Amino acid sequence: MAPASGPRVLRRRLDRAVVAPLKIASGCDRRCSFCAIPAFRGAFVSRPPADLVAEAGWLAERGVRELLLVSENSTSYGKDLGDLRLLEQTLPQLAAVPGVRRIRVSYLQPAELRPGLIEVIASTPGVAPYFDLSFQHASGKVLRAMRRFGDRERFWALLDQIRQACPQAGVRSNFIVGFPGETDADLAELELFLTEARLDAIGIFGYSDEDGTEAATLPGQLPAEQIARRVGDLADLADELMSQRAAERVGEVLDVLIEEPAGPGRYTGRGPHQAPEVDGTMLVRSARPLAVGDLVPAAVCGSDGVDLVADAISAEATVPARGA
Repeated sequence: MAPASGPRVLRRRLDRAVVAPLKIASGCDRRCSFCAIPAFRGAFVSRPPADLVAEAGWLAERGVRELLLVSENSTSYGKDLGDLRLLEQTLPQLAAVPGVRRIRVSYLQPAELRPGLIEVIASTPGVAPYFDLSFQHASGKVLRAMRRFGDRERFWALLDQIRQACPQAGVRSNFIVGFPGETDADLAELELFLTEARLDAIGIFGYSDEDGTEAATLPGQLPAEQIARRVGDLADLADELMSQRAAERVGEVLDVLIEEPAGPGRYTGRGPHQAPEVDGTMLVRSARPLAVGDLVPAAVCGSDGVDLVADAISAEATVPARGA
């Protein structure tokens, strides 16, 4: 659990990883028909920015170089503190903490992703231009049954807005297949969206009832076998599309956070579009020694599925730690 007020709580790190989560809020005020989180985690509660900056400093002093900001809905950060744009103000403060090389924001709600927040994530030094968008589907009819915003056209427009702000921006999303009432036409709408969206990472999940949710009582429940087939078909498409997107990145120069050695002159790391554990990785080749925690500019020269291969550029171009 995150401390209530930063350094007053005694803590210790359980590993030496260069990336660590930083919880910015808990709970959720949205009422998606398939989700039970509000029932057991309660209303959305933001942690004060000063607490976040203090914990970020505590983590950086203990070797953390990338902070993954986590909550049930990061776009809502600050609304209970009286400032709907508090995240835009807090991200630069966190990125300026000495020793922190990169900030990454997780779980953004498309319905709440305002232009100012897009601009801050896309352009602030030290903040990864990474958009973890909770689309969940692309059929407007299914999304309305989920009590969620959007449709295929609106989501395409949002992605276009993001890429106008930062053409190299990374985007990932998850999708629920087999929601009650989902038709072949709804599934085709989702397939069309995925084919055109150029997402870096795609998670496909089969719908299942959660006790106490509205969706569990909806008509049009699909057989488990049909849901499994749809998941399999969409997952195969997603794998192909993610491989294509990774191949598009060949030729880009990306800042790679080095996480571990992978053999002589080789290192495993992650680019700004690659979140820990859930996205692909980067194999960096370098004629000079690199250290775990370095942020190194590297030219992407190949891909293998969602994973990339890149060559470190030069010692002079290495991005130093802030305040180091």
